[in-house]
Amino acid sequence: MKSGNFEFLKTKLPELEALGAFAEKYVYPDPDSCAVKLRQFAERLVKITNIELGIIPEPNATLYDMLIEPQFQKTIPRTVLSKLHYLRVSGNTGAHSTDGISSDDALNLLREAFDVGRWIYLSYFGGKHTDATMFSPPDRPTNGWKKERSKILEQLNSKEAEISQLLKELEKTREQVATFEKSKSELQSILKRGQTVANQLDFDEATTRKLLIDEQLAKAGWKIGKGTQPTHEVTQEVEIEHQPTESGIGFADYVLWDDDGKPLAVIEAKRTSIDPGLGRKQASLYADGLEKMYGDRPIIFYTNGFEIYILNDLQNESPRKIYGFYSKESLQYLHFQRKERIPASKILPDPHIAGRIYQMEAIKRVVERFGDNKRKALIVLATGTGKTRVAISICEALLRARWVRRILFLCDRKELRKQAKNTFIEFIPEEPLTIVRANTAKDLDKRIYLATYPAMIQYYKNFDVGFFDLIIADESHRSIYNAYRDLFYYFDTLQIGLTATPVNFINRNTFKLFDCDSLDPTASYSYEDAINDNPQYLVPFRVTTHSTQFRREGIKYADLTDAQKLELEDQIANADLVNYEDKDVDKKIINKDSNRAILNNLMKNGIRETTGMHVGKTIIFARNHEHAKVLESLFYEMYAQYGGDFCQVIDNYDPRAEQLIDDFKGKGNNPNLTIAISVDMLDTGIDIPEVVNLVFAKPVKSFVKFWQMIGRGTRLCENLFGPGRDKTKFQIFDHWNNFEEFDINIVEEKPSRNKSLMEQLFETRVTLADFALQKFDQEAFKLVVELIEKDLATLENTDTIAVRDQWRVIQELSRQGVIQSFSKDTKYRLLNEIVPLMQWRNIYGQFDAYSFDLLIANLQLSHLRGTQTFQNFKDDLFNRISRLTKNLDEVKVKSDVINNVRSGKFWENLTTQSLEDIRLELRGIMKYHQRGNNRENSPLIVDITEAKEKIQTDIYRPKIKSMELATYRERVIEVLQELFDKNETLQKIKHGDPVNTADLDALVSLVLSQHPDVDLQLLRDIYPETTGQLDYAIRRLLGLEKDFVDAHFINFVQTHPELTATQIQFLNMLKNHICKYGAIQLEKLYDHPFSLLSNEGINGVFQDPGQLEELIEIIDTINSPA
Repeated sequence: MKSGNFEFLKTKLPELEALGAFAEKYVYPDPDSCAVKLRQFAERLVKITNIELGIIPEPNATLYDMLIEPQFQKTIPRTVLSKLHYLRVSGNTGAHSTDGISSDDALNLLREAFDVGRWIYLSYFGGKHTDATMFSPPDRPTNGWKKERSKILEQLNSKEAEISQLLKELEKTREQVATFEKSKSELQSILKRGQTVANQLDFDEATTRKLLIDEQLAKAGWKIGKGTQPTHEVTQEVEIEHQPTESGIGFADYVLWDDDGKPLAVIEAKRTSIDPGLGRKQASLYADGLEKMYGDRPIIFYTNGFEIYILNDLQNESPRKIYGFYSKESLQYLHFQRKERIPASKILPDPHIAGRIYQMEAIKRVVERFGDNKRKALIVLATGTGKTRVAISICEALLRARWVRRILFLCDRKELRKQAKNTFIEFIPEEPLTIVRANTAKDLDKRIYLATYPAMIQYYKNFDVGFFDLIIADESHRSIYNAYRDLFYYFDTLQIGLTATPVNFINRNTFKLFDCDSLDPTASYSYEDAINDNPQYLVPFRVTTHSTQFRREGIKYADLTDAQKLELEDQIANADLVNYEDKDVDKKIINKDSNRAILNNLMKNGIRETTGMHVGKTIIFARNHEHAKVLESLFYEMYAQYGGDFCQVIDNYDPRAEQLIDDFKGKGNNPNLTIAISVDMLDTGIDIPEVVNLVFAKPVKSFVKFWQMIGRGTRLCENLFGPGRDKTKFQIFDHWNNFEEFDINIVEEKPSRNKSLMEQLFETRVTLADFALQKFDQEAFKLVVELIEKDLATLENTDTIAVRDQWRVIQELSRQGVIQSFSKDTKYRLLNEIVPLMQWRNIYGQFDAYSFDLLIANLQLSHLRGTQTFQNFKDDLFNRISRLTKNLDEVKVKSDVINNVRSGKFWENLTTQSLEDIRLELRGIMKYHQRGNNRENSPLIVDITEAKEKIQTDIYRPKIKSMELATYRERVIEVLQELFDKNETLQKIKHGDPVNTADLDALVSLVLSQHPDVDLQLLRDIYPETTGQLDYAIRRLLGLEKDFVDAHFINFVQTHPELTATQIQFLNMLKNHICKYGAIQLEKLYDHPFSLLSNEGINGVFQDPGQLEELIEIIDTINSPA
C-alpha cells in the first residue's frame, strides 16, 4: 500500500511506513480509524525508540506508561513528547468518544505523525533531510465518493490482517537485535542529537504554545480556525494601529471578537520559560490601540501557555491569575458591567429579606468591600441569626445592581442545600434556579445554582472560568478548602464565605482564604451580641451535667459489685475479660442501664411543651448508629405510651432521613415526632426553632462542631408555649463533661488533614531514598529514585489547579540528574512541595494496589533501618496474602510467588530489590482479598444496673467567656428581677444613686441564701472594666433608668441647638444603649450600630472637636465608678 507522506520510512522503519500509509487511506472515509492507526503509529515509534535507548518497559505497559517513563522523558525533546501525547489522546478519542474525529482533525494528526516520523528517522536511523520531504495532505475525494465509502472501507478491512501480521514479524525482528542498555554519556549524546533534529525540523516551542492556547480557547467555547486562519470569533496575528513602533503598527497574538465586530479581549503570548507578567505591558498597548480603533477597550489576557492572567483595567482591577479563558458570553457580561453596573455606594439592600440592623451592616460591609475591588469576604454570624438570609439579600442586591448574573451557592449537605433552595425561592422567586446534579450539570441558562461540594467538584469543568459572578460557600472552613480547593481557584469570581464559628476559634487559614486579616472578618455578629441586643435575637441556655459511674470510670469486671458481676455473667461468656475504659463506653461497649439514665433525666427534667404533658422538641446527639438504635429501643421500652413515632433515629443509615427531618421540623407526615436521635445529621446547619432540649450523649472533640451543636437550640420561637409565651431559653444536658473539657483545654481550632494514600507512599519513598543514600546502598537508592521519578512524571498529566500552579517546580525536578543528585534542596522540595500534590492523583479502582505499594515501601524502609516496626509490617503482609481469594485464576497464577514469600528462605536473604520484585508480582491481585465482617467491629451490648447513688447531676456554669456572659448573665438577671421590687439597694443602683459596701454585702448574702448557684461577686471578674466596683457591675445587667441617663445629656443638647437630625439620632441610640447596659465602652462608638450612621462612628457624626470632647466627658462620667 503506497504512501504519499511516509514512503521515506519504508527502508529503515517499514512498520511505521505501513501504519502511516494505512492511516492516510482512512482520513476521509473513516477519520476515527485514522486516529486509531496513528495512535498505533505513536506506540510503535515509542517501542522502537525504547529499543534504541535500551529501555525495557514494565510488562503490559501502556503507551501512556511508556511516555512517562523517566528515562524516556529525559531523552526525548519536549516538543516530540507533546506530539506523541497528542496522537495518544486523539487515538483514544477516535476509539471511544461519541463525538469522534473529523477529517480536518485527522489531517492534523497525520501531519503530527509525519513530523515525529521524520524526527526518529533523522535521529536514530541516519536519514537525510532530503529524504523527508514536506507534508502533503492526501487529495480530497471527488464528488460522489460517499457512495463508494462502504466499498473503500471493505477493501481496507481486507488489508488489516496482512498489516497486522507484518507488524508482528517486524516487532519480533527488532526485539532480537535490541541493543544493550546505554551508558550515561551515550544517552546525553542521543538527547543532544534528538534535540538538534527537532530544532532543524522547526519543532519550535511557539507551535506547542499555540496548541495549548488554542486548546484552552476551544474548551471555553471559542471557534478557532485551522492554523492561523481567522474565524468571526478569533483572529491571530492581528494588525493593531497606534503602537509605539516605527511604523505605528503592532501584531497581537490573538483578538477575541463580539458578534458586532468589536473586540472583547486581546491575548498576548510569551514563551513558557518566561514569566507571563512580561507580556502585560505589551497586551496593554494592544488594548490601547484597539480602544482607539473601535471605541471599546478589550479585556486583557496574557499567558505563556501554562499560566493565564486577566486584567480588566477599565474597572481599576489588578491583574489576577486564572485557570482558563472566559467564554464569549462571560466576556460579553464583563463589557456589559462596565456600562451598566451601579456603583457600590448606591446599592441599597432590601430590608424585607434581612432587615435587622446587624444584618444590614453585614450586607453593606460586603458590598463596600467589593466596591473597593476586593474580591473576597468572610461573614461570621452566630447560628440562628440569619446567615442564609444575609447571603440571599447580598445576592438580590448585586443582581439588581448588575454586579452579578449567575450565582453558585455551595454547602456540605443535601439538607442544607434544600434549606437554601427554599429561602432563595421565598425571597427572589423570579430568578431561575437549579440544583447541580448529573442531569442538570450542563444547564447553562439558570441564574442560581445550588450544589453540595462533592457534586460540584464532579461537574465544575462543564462551566468556563468566568461563568459564575459570585460564589457563596456555606460553613467555610479549612477542611472544605483542603478537599475542594479547585472550586475556589477555578472560577474567577467574587467569593463570600459564611460561618457560625466564633471569631476566636476560626482557623487563621480560613481568614487568609477570604483575604481577611486574622480575627478580622468582613462582618461579624456573635452569640453574645445576639443575647445582649435589644431585642434579643437568640435565646440563652442552661447546662446540666449528668453522669453515671460507668460513664466516668468505664466498665471493668474487676470493679463491679458481686450483683453486677452476676448480671454480666448471665449475659455473655468470659465476662471476666470485660475491661473497658470510660472512653470506650457507647463505642466499644454499650450498657443499656447507663442509657436509661440519660432518657430518664431528659423526660423528668427537660423543658416541656405547651401542655406540660411531655418534653418539647429534643435532639439527642448519639455516639454512633448502634448507640442511637439502643437509645430508641430503650425509649419505647420505658415510654411505650407515646407511640412508635414519638422518638426516632435520624442518620445516614436510613434512606428516609430527609423525610424524617421534615417530620421533625413539623413539615412532614408525622407531627408527633418530638425526640430526634441524631448521628451527625442534625449536629450542624438544621434550622428547627422549636428545639428546647439538647442532649450531649457523646463526647465532642472539635470546639467548632461543639458550638455548632449548641446552635441547634439558640433560635427564637415566638408563641412556642401559647399566645405571648415565647421561647426564652433552652436546656442542655451534658453526659460527657464536654463543657468542662472545653473550659479547661480550649485552644484555637487547628483542623488537620490526614495525608492521602499517595502522599504517604511518595513521602515514604523519598525517606527511603534518603536513608539508602546515607547507608551507601546504591542498589536500593537507584531503585527508589526510579520510582520517585515515575511518581513525579504522573503529575504532568494530573489536571488539577494545585498541580498546574506548581508546574515550574515539577519541570525543574524532572530534569535529568536532579533526583539522582538528591541534594538537600531537592529533598526539601520533594517533601514540602511535591508530597502535597500527590493527593490529586487519580487512583480510582487501584486503591488496594497502591496500598500494597505503601506496605512494601514501609517494609523496605524498616528493613534498612533495622527497626522493630519491621515485624509489624511483615505480619501485615502475611495477613493480606492470607485474605486473598485463593480459588481465583488471577491468584492461582501467583501461587509460586506467594509460597516464596511465606518461606523462611525468602526473609533470610532479604533486599530492597527482592521486596520490590514481590511488589511488582502481587500488587495487581491485592484487589481480590476477602472483606472483613463488619460485625467484628460492632460494640458489645450489655445491661448492667448502674448504682443510682453514684449518678451525679449538677447545674454547670460554662467558663468559656462567650457562653459565660450569655448563660450566667441570664441567670443573674432572672434572680435580680425577682428581688428588684423589694430591694432598695437594687433600686438605687438602677437609678444611678450611690450605695455603700454594707448594702452590697447584704445583697450578696441575700442572693446566696436564696440561690446558692448565684454568686454576685463573680460579676467583678466578668466585667473587669468596672475596676472591682460591684454596683457598677450590677448596672451592666440591670441597666439605668431613662431619667438618670437623660439628665446627663440634656445640657449638651440645649447648649448645641444646631445639632443635625443624624446627630440627634446618634444621641438617642447612645442613650438607649446606656439605659440597657448601664454604660458603654468607647470603642463601641465606632462599631455596630453606630457605624450605620457613619463608617467613622462617633468621629464621623460629631466632627466638631469641641462637641466630641464634651460627649466623651459625659460618657466617662457615666462609665467611671465614683
